[in-house]
Amino acid sequence: MFKTRKNNRQIVDRQYALLTQAARLPQFYLSLDVPDTVMGRFEMLSLVMILYLRRTTKSQTSGQEVAQEIIDAFFQDIDHSIRELGIGDQSVPKRMKKLAGMFYGRLEAYGQALDQKDDQGLAAALKRNIHPETADAADMIELARWALLTETELINTPEDVVVTGSVVLLSPEEQGQQ
Repeated sequence: MFKTRKNNRQIVDRQYALLTQAARLPQFYLSLDVPDTVMGRFEMLSLVMILYLRRTTKSQTSGQEVAQEIIDAFFQDIDHSIRELGIGDQSVPKRMKKLAGMFYGRLEAYGQALDQKDDQGLAAALKRNIHPETADAADMIELARWALLTETELINTPEDVVVTGSVVLLSPEEQGQQ
């Protein structure tokens, strides 16, 4: 279906925009206790990317190619954001390595809980990452339940929606209405 990476650009751009839009929904920050900070936004975008990546590992080759380009765009976006924050060029590679390690660690930790449909285990992992500074942080169970419901929706998403970059994640509010 895809002849060159250049042909994927429009699909990748559209899907990446939809995923980042989902991660920036105000409900996560206002109702589900994700801090509206640089790291809070990194955590939400990481969670959204992990859910998307888990869906696309079950895709056809073209869906997996698009997913890889979206993950590449995610890391390019992080690199750009670090530079915009005024981090010196010498420090960027070290920070990128740390953030990539954090992302892939989350992919593994969240993946285990998602595989087991374990909302409590996922909530605990989310709490460790989103609120590492305090043991008294708000309960992440609602965010974990959103993630589990979102994964189920993604699994049921038709392949043509995935390969055309048209995956839309429902907000926590919309999921509650279903």
